[in-house]
Amino acid sequence: MTVSLVTGGAGFMGSHVTKHLLDMGHTVVVLDDLSGGFKDNIPDSAIFFNESITDHKFINQLFKNYNFKYVFHLAAYAAEGLSHFIRRFNYTNNLIGSANLINASIINEIQCFVFTSSIAVYGSGKLPLQEEMNTFPEDPYGISKLAVEQDLASAYDMFGLDYIIFRPHNVYGEFQNIGDRYRNVVGIFMNQLLQKSPLTIFGDGKQSRAFSYIGDVAPHIARSVDNIKAYNNVFNIGSDITFSVNELAEKVMNAMNINGTIKYLPKRNEVLHAYSDHSKFNKFFQINVNSLTSLKEGLTKMSNWVKTVGIRKSIAFKNIEVTQKLPSIWLEQD
Repeated sequence: MTVSLVTGGAGFMGSHVTKHLLDMGHTVVVLDDLSGGFKDNIPDSAIFFNESITDHKFINQLFKNYNFKYVFHLAAYAAEGLSHFIRRFNYTNNLIGSANLINASIINEIQCFVFTSSIAVYGSGKLPLQEEMNTFPEDPYGISKLAVEQDLASAYDMFGLDYIIFRPHNVYGEFQNIGDRYRNVVGIFMNQLLQKSPLTIFGDGKQSRAFSYIGDVAPHIARSVDNIKAYNNVFNIGSDITFSVNELAEKVMNAMNINGTIKYLPKRNEVLHAYSDHSKFNKFFQINVNSLTSLKEGLTKMSNWVKTVGIRKSIAFKNIEVTQKLPSIWLEQD
């Protein structure tokens, strides 16, 4: 019996990975503190613990109780822009929590540690972003992700802990927390349209990204542990086709069949253009790029789901640590 741990399994990507692992015949233990996810996202056949990765004593006991073969570490607070204003929270959850899991994985001789990093590790690098490039993250979120990547490489060199690192970007789809005002622009736009509110865009909307449908990401993360050649490698994963935020707004309105308005906000500190090369991933995982989900198709699938769940209340982050230069829209109360 293969037992796998999925951290963040009540969240967006984690719940999809959990489902695919269950379909593969794994026994899946989900660890999630429900700070950004929902219990309803977790398949009934998974074993669920409502705890935090920052609790090292609980982590150590969990690893003793279950003979994990694989760890899929997806738990994170993935708000790049907000991370400038919540450094302590960011590093406690994204870095220290990861260290707790890596320690336990070393001690219990886990076969492979799968980590979802981010293209935030690159910063404003030469496009398209490639795995062998130097990394210069520009926000605390990206810094924490890069630190975990480096720690996994160190743990492999010192203890032989095998790992696979994925750097996804701008993933969207069903089960995303559309009520999170700080991250996941597709979900933010859809929630705003349901509320008949204007779509809010920082700056002029000419920032560009490649938006990746969850169905083109989660299955490969789940199946990666069966690909021994992928061990101890880093992979960009996601879509190759870029769109500006303005273009995305129009496409989201079309998918939702709602004519909304756009409200432009003062620009914030962010990487203006980011998209990555996936040739390494495509080679290792034998991907047919023509089979990937188009943005139109993916947005249609997500909008159909969003219309069934309805409006999600946007809850303000309660523990802002630095308020200087914080976008005013993030200061608004519920």
